[in-house]
Amino acid sequence: MKIELAALQARHPAAARHAPDALQSINLQVGLGEQVAIIGPSGAGKTTLLQILACAQRPTRGTMRLGGQDPWCLSSHELRRLRGQLFLAPQTPPLPPRQRVVTSVLAGRLPAMSLAASLRSLLYPTDIPAAYEALCHFDLSDKLFDRVDRLSGGERQRVGLARALLSPATLWLIDEPLSALDPMRAQLAMTALVELARERGITLVASLHQVDMALGHFDRIIGLLNGQIVFDLPSSQVTRERLSHLYDQHEHAPSDALPWMPVPEPEVPAPVVMHCR
Repeated sequence: MKIELAALQARHPAAARHAPDALQSINLQVGLGEQVAIIGPSGAGKTTLLQILACAQRPTRGTMRLGGQDPWCLSSHELRRLRGQLFLAPQTPPLPPRQRVVTSVLAGRLPAMSLAASLRSLLYPTDIPAAYEALCHFDLSDKLFDRVDRLSGGERQRVGLARALLSPATLWLIDEPLSALDPMRAQLAMTALVELARERGITLVASLHQVDMALGHFDRIIGLLNGQIVFDLPSSQVTRERLSHLYDQHEHAPSDALPWMPVPEPEVPAPVVMHCR
């Protein structure tokens, strides 16, 4: 799905009256089947941007077109159909705690199902092999029949990502998908999302704090700061200086502690060896 934003502004619904807009004059185009990473410090507006793209929040100004359509000019029925083509994976997926994992994963198909079929699916999972295959991509197949409330935070996050693989959506909006994952599973999850999106021609927009992951998996990087796009570049052109500008101004972090580089450990002096006669 193609994304077109022009002079778009948005406010957080709970923002104070005199607080600045969460998004300010955003101009952005994402092509059909393109994969894009959004990076930036906390509070930069990344989650708000994904909420806007998911049609979960209405912009205050500017224009937005998804697949050539302005969502807020559609009828309620047409808007529901458009939302069925969008998949938003929040950082903390809203999974029913007493539900089985297999049912939670298959719920990704609900937008394409009738009411009767969706009710049957909730009571009696109809395509267990598809749920199993989706979980395999995230090293979670052994949890197929576990209850959600018995999973760790990282396991729940991966269940939320597995739902995307069964969704009929043509636009995946993934918000901080690696926040609860260890480095090995973070690599596995990011590889699965990007490669499957490319294979299926799905547009993928992901917000990430792990800058090294963004640079390693995405060809295009957008830097967001204080609700504004400060750069939109191929990953090969995202330099240390640009990252310093993006993060240092907001968090006043030292340049050797950027999130894309490990902080060097202090040198440990060599032990003193004493010889006794």
